[in-house]
Amino acid sequence: MTTFVDELNTLPAAEAADLLRSCCGASAWVKQMVAKRPFTSNTQLLETADEVWKGLSTDEKREAFEHHPRIGEKLSAAAQTDKAKAFAEREQALVKLASSSVHDQMSLINRAYEQKFGFIYIVSAAGKDGHELIDIARKRLRNDTATELGIAMEEQRKITRLRLEALIGKDAG
Repeated sequence: MTTFVDELNTLPAAEAADLLRSCCGASAWVKQMVAKRPFTSNTQLLETADEVWKGLSTDEKREAFEHHPRIGEKLSAAAQTDKAKAFAEREQALVKLASSSVHDQMSLINRAYEQKFGFIYIVSAAGKDGHELIDIARKRLRNDTATELGIAMEEQRKITRLRLEALIGKDAG
């Protein structure tokens, strides 16, 4: 049986890069992950993804943020692959169900967050509804920039991992 890791290992570098970019938009992360192939298992892939992420500079990590739409929106600042768009849509599925009032509040929170920190509100939104995401953002708005940047970078790591796990899918065990 062919596993996701087997498929990833055999893809041409450009195709592997496109697939990995759907999980994380940081070009340094993508480049290093492609270079670290072949992976021997799903576990090694996930561990390597975390190690590479931790080794990136702050600017390299912030690049990944640009590949996410704001919570409640569809477009990101940087181009996304179709697969990345699908991931973001699925992750924010519960937000789409929210009332117009919640969407309005989210829009205000997004603007306040960006004005304060200089980057978009990054949160692992999977399974969270609009009210929950607003509450999280309000709490995080109390942080100083350095603290918040650390939290946002960890949220990005979680998002990357969830997306990789989704790609691994059926052979995750």
